[in-house]
Formats: sequence, C-alpha cells, structure tokens
Amino acid sequence: MPAPPSAAAPFIHLAGVRKVYRTRGKEFTAVSEVTFDVAAGELVSLVGPSGCGKSTLLKVLAGLHSHDGGTVRIGSANTSFDPSRDIGMVFQQALLLKWRRIIDNVLLPAEILGLPRKESRDRARDLLALVGLSGYEDKYPYELSGGMQQRAAIARSLVHDPKLILMDEPFGALDALTRERMNLELLRIWQESRKTILFVTHGIAEAVFLGTRVIVLTAGPARMAANFPIELPHPRTLDMKTHEVFGDYTRRIYRLLGME
Repeated sequence: MPAPPSAAAPFIHLAGVRKVYRTRGKEFTAVSEVTFDVAAGELVSLVGPSGCGKSTLLKVLAGLHSHDGGTVRIGSANTSFDPSRDIGMVFQQALLLKWRRIIDNVLLPAEILGLPRKESRDRARDLLALVGLSGYEDKYPYELSGGMQQRAAIARSLVHDPKLILMDEPFGALDALTRERMNLELLRIWQESRKTILFVTHGIAEAVFLGTRVIVLTAGPARMAANFPIELPHPRTLDMKTHEVFGDYTRRIYRLLGME
C-alpha cells in the first residue's frame, strides 16, 4: 500500500478557481469557485455530470488553459514544477500514433523533452512490463485491444517520470468488463509508482472504487459540492462494491448530485 499522504503543504492547491470562455462577444462560465487540495501520493477522483467542467479543470492544471480567477498552485516552495516535464496525461482515447510501434509511442514524451535515449528506452520497457505489456513492444496499435492500448497510454504518461498524472475519463470508451479490469490495473500501477493522480470520471462507483478521496462537482458551471475521504482498505477488490459502506459512499454522491 502507498505511504499515506503527508500532512505538509498540499501538492495541488486550488482556491476559488474560475474559468470563463469567450466566443463571439459572449461569455460562458465553465468553472466557478472551485476549491480543493491534493496531497502528494493521493489518487483523487473528480466526479460530476457530463459537461460540468471536470475536463476544463484538468486543462487548467496542465497549463493548457489559463484561469480567470482564484489561485492554482502545483508543487511546493522547496521544489520546482514544470508542466511540460512534470505532468503526464491520459485521455479517454489512447491516441497512439498508428505508424509507430508501441514502445515508440511510449517513448514520445521522452523524445519531445530530449531525455537520454538509452535510459528512456530502458524505462519504457520497464513501464510496459509494469502495465502488463511485455512482449508487445514491437506491435502496432491496431494489433492491441482497446484496454491494451490504454495500458500503453498509461505507460506513455509515466515514461518521463512526471510528478503528477492527470487522467480524463481514460476508461470511458471501454466495455464494462474491460473497464473493471483497468480499474484494478490502475490501482496496482498507482501503488507501485507512488504518483499523484487526479482521475476525472462521471462514473460514481468508479470514483469511489479508485479514490483515496472523492471531489464532487455540481452541474456546470462547476461548483464544489463535497470533498471527502474514501475509507476503504487497500488493496481494493471488486467484491468491495457489494459492501454496505461502498453503497453508502455512492448514495452520498447521488444525493449531492440531486439524483436520489
């Protein structure tokens, strides 16, 4: 089991964050007054209805979008943080380049950052082993199933050894059984890599199953509805979803979203 998060200053700090899109003279507020902290080493689930601004928050954290109000801080006064170097991202689609072999897809961030070639290739092979893809290094994406492609995408997000992994509904396009297996796989990878992960989903059960904590956002523009720990033991198993305490957590989220 990963070490418990430190009680020191949070690794991610958001306070009163607001994001407004402006098109053709009109304004659309995507995120309004969102405040939360994430400690180093946590796997935090961010859950809310489709279109509520979850993906927008990830883009703000990744440095892909500016924010229009509030405070966004990643890292601490004692450590530098470079979004291009210290963030890995996994999207709903694997987005592998079809003309590159799997190992070369995994190596792409290292190539862009100009990291040492041999060390990066060795790390890519180790990561492919970590995600259960040993022996598939020289395959092309079309030769892998959807779940296997997402495993490769997770390896790619880790190859440059980032401090933060942002995951935007990475299993949303998978069938139910593959999604369950990928949930277990992600927990195993998190326990071994000790990375800080922010996992966006609109799946309530998925949010509870994965998260050390769950942050609940309302329908857009996103506002904070709740932020609470998930006190389920690790390692987590699928049969936990049948336990009463798991049901209590999911019902709590349903109520917060006005669905019960």
